[in-house]
Amino acid sequence: MILKELVEGLELIDVKGNLDIEISNIAYDSRKVRSGTLFVCIEGFKVDGHNFIAAAIENGVSALLVQKEVEAPEGVTVIRVENTRFALAYASDVYFNHPSANFALYGVTGTKGKTTTTFMLKDILEKAGQKVGLIGTVANFIGNETIPTERTTPESYDLQALFGDMVEKNVDSVVMEVSSHALELHRVGCCQYDIGVFTNLTQDHLDFHETFENYFNAKIKLFDMCKKVLINIDSGYGKRAKEAAKREVYTYGIEKEADLRAVNIKTNPDSVEFDLISPWVNCRIKVNIPGIFSVYNALAAIGCSLLGGISIEHIKEALENIRVPGRAEVVYTDDKFTVIIDYAHSPDSLENILMTLKGYAKGRVVCLFGCGGDRDKTKRPIMGEISGKLADFTIITSDNPRTEEPQRIVSDIEEGVKRTDGSYVAIVDRKEAIKFALANAIKDDIILLAGKGHETYQIFKDKTIHFDEREVVKELLESLKI
Repeated sequence: MILKELVEGLELIDVKGNLDIEISNIAYDSRKVRSGTLFVCIEGFKVDGHNFIAAAIENGVSALLVQKEVEAPEGVTVIRVENTRFALAYASDVYFNHPSANFALYGVTGTKGKTTTTFMLKDILEKAGQKVGLIGTVANFIGNETIPTERTTPESYDLQALFGDMVEKNVDSVVMEVSSHALELHRVGCCQYDIGVFTNLTQDHLDFHETFENYFNAKIKLFDMCKKVLINIDSGYGKRAKEAAKREVYTYGIEKEADLRAVNIKTNPDSVEFDLISPWVNCRIKVNIPGIFSVYNALAAIGCSLLGGISIEHIKEALENIRVPGRAEVVYTDDKFTVIIDYAHSPDSLENILMTLKGYAKGRVVCLFGCGGDRDKTKRPIMGEISGKLADFTIITSDNPRTEEPQRIVSDIEEGVKRTDGSYVAIVDRKEAIKFALANAIKDDIILLAGKGHETYQIFKDKTIHFDEREVVKELLESLKI
């Protein structure tokens, strides 16, 4: 593709060199540069791509896309723009021939519920006979093909490349989680969404956004890329989100009047049921994941499906059999007690899962959790207080400590538990903490392992280790002879 075609439509501050050159590759990592490459210099939080221009030149780069004034040898075209993150998204979309226009694209944003909602919608669309792509926290999928993922939403070039692959493999619909980071950093720039979903907004990621206002403003950027918008009107920010969505807007909820509403809700230990009231169909729905939060997630998935022309029969069948890795996932232990793995890693999500479990627990609810290092520190004592109040016993431990000292994180959580009368113990090593929970379990206990969910690793300052809680529980049960 000719360089001029890649950047046509971008606001260019300055151009040095020839725009009529052939570009056969786009890269934002200098190690992936070769002859014919447009190297896009991203100014990151830890690494600045502009510092790797010399390496890109050594690797044979043909053109540079920058946002700083730089020098380059003769024969290397330099294009300067205001924001190279957006420019990368723009050029990548052009390079792969606007792939998101070739399938129905559903984007789900919000603090909680993104993963479960996207899995629900994926299952519904597949029940309707579609080939579905999914992009999210657990993994990326193209039909039955699984592709490992490093972040909730890929960098813009990688996302457009994945979209291009999906087009080649004849995908009908793509369902994706859209993180606030992705929206703020233009990773989803130039995507053409048919429907965008706003699930809710609660405390998380304030280490990046700093304020709730910034967090909210990042989330609603999704609306500008959508044809239709579906909003949880019960969310504290639901009304503001609706006002901000200058598109065709639909709402869903339980407490307030909404286009899609759930009434006559019945909660069961392993599922939840409700009557769906909507402009298209009214019927009884059963969801194979317990909890009120599952009602909200189901309403979002149902709304997208009905707006996309999917039959209620396919919707009901999918929701009755839905399974989502690491979301209220029951691990077999026998009949003595129950172990549940859940990704809850924010105050609101921890409160939701604990309230759900307390609603049907015959015995104690034991909550084991930690908080991630190098992330929002303010939520740690809040989550400690929530567990101290709601759980019958709390085990404070590590999550992904990253570069922080694990004991420091545990101490931050402990401050919150101490504000309550809740019983607790602190065991920094997560495997030892799980062993303690299992060894001290009594009949009818529900042991909640919160925070890791689908993750199969643990990140420390100097290493990342394999850590799958399903495997850990099985191994410990065998060693303890339980």
